[in-house]
Amino acid sequence: MTGPHERLRELGITLPAPPPPAASYVQTRQVPIGDGRALLYIAGQVSADGDKLLTGRCPDEVSVEEATQRARMCALRVLAQIESAVGLDRVEELTQVIGFVLSTDDFGEQPKVLNGASDLLVEVLGAAGKHTRAALGANALPFSVTIEIAAVAVVRSG
Repeated sequence: MTGPHERLRELGITLPAPPPPAASYVQTRQVPIGDGRALLYIAGQVSADGDKLLTGRCPDEVSVEEATQRARMCALRVLAQIESAVGLDRVEELTQVIGFVLSTDDFGEQPKVLNGASDLLVEVLGAAGKHTRAALGANALPFSVTIEIAAVAVVRSG
């Protein structure tokens, strides 16, 4: 059975450096729930390639395919925050993902776009990466980014 680091290597993926918060908040917060476990809340991670924010509204400025790739990039940033906070090996389960897609009023394919993130999380975390999800359209996101994704995980404390 391979762990998340081995899966990342198999997929040829290197996690990005976890970005610092963009304002007055923390990127992660652990809340103990007993039995040596905690809920790990991961702040919204925006679509970016390194330090370059990826902006634009779907589907008129950014295609569904490109937005899906940007959601995948957000998931990498979620994983980077988990790795920095506690380590990916401590994830028991990813419980929830909430994703926002900057989109036109008539766009309804937010779930398809956010599959880019969900699929990657399962590829890396295996069964522990299966999660509940909300896929929402937004008429504005911070810095006009295309995607923002927040998550909650159950982790082993330590």
